[in-house]
Amino acid sequence: MTNQPQSAGKAAFKRGSTLDATRFYMGSLMSILAPRTETGGQLAIMEAQVKPGNEPPPHIHEWENEVYYVLKGAIEFYCDDQIINVGPGEIMFIPQGKAHAMYIRSPRARLLIVAQATTSDHSTGIDQYFIDMSEPATSLDLPTGQATYATTVDPSKAIKVAASHGVYFLSRDEMLTLLPQYPGFGVSRELV
Repeated sequence: MTNQPQSAGKAAFKRGSTLDATRFYMGSLMSILAPRTETGGQLAIMEAQVKPGNEPPPHIHEWENEVYYVLKGAIEFYCDDQIINVGPGEIMFIPQGKAHAMYIRSPRARLLIVAQATTSDHSTGIDQYFIDMSEPATSLDLPTGQATYATTVDPSKAIKVAASHGVYFLSRDEMLTLLPQYPGFGVSRELV
């Protein structure tokens, strides 16, 4: 017998950003390319198409590392006391447990989001959060008129669902302490 690595997932698969894999999420398009249910719980890969105003509030991932790979557009990330501008062909790595926030700095952006579980106690949770907070897409065009974090009157559902998937939204006081360079959620930014 040889020491062959065991596959963490159930089976090999191929998937693209098709209508069947895509959801309307807070004014964005979110294609779930590799859900945790098909990767042994340790990995999730999503493609997001976003526009300014659709950013999530500042938060922390308690169960996973995140990598954002920008395919198109410009994104300004805030992590600790850093401001990091990321453009096409560049990544932003955010370790588990680090507070972060972002602004979309171009009229549109397209990116891959890769989440990797950091412990065997929990699978990655962000893909299921996106599913739970979205609805099946009816087209591959960015939705208009959909509620976003900035326009949602009662954030309690998002806070509760996020917590159940290992994502913690920061309070205003926590944001000021953990992300001192971040100008604030919902603040308009100049596009580049």
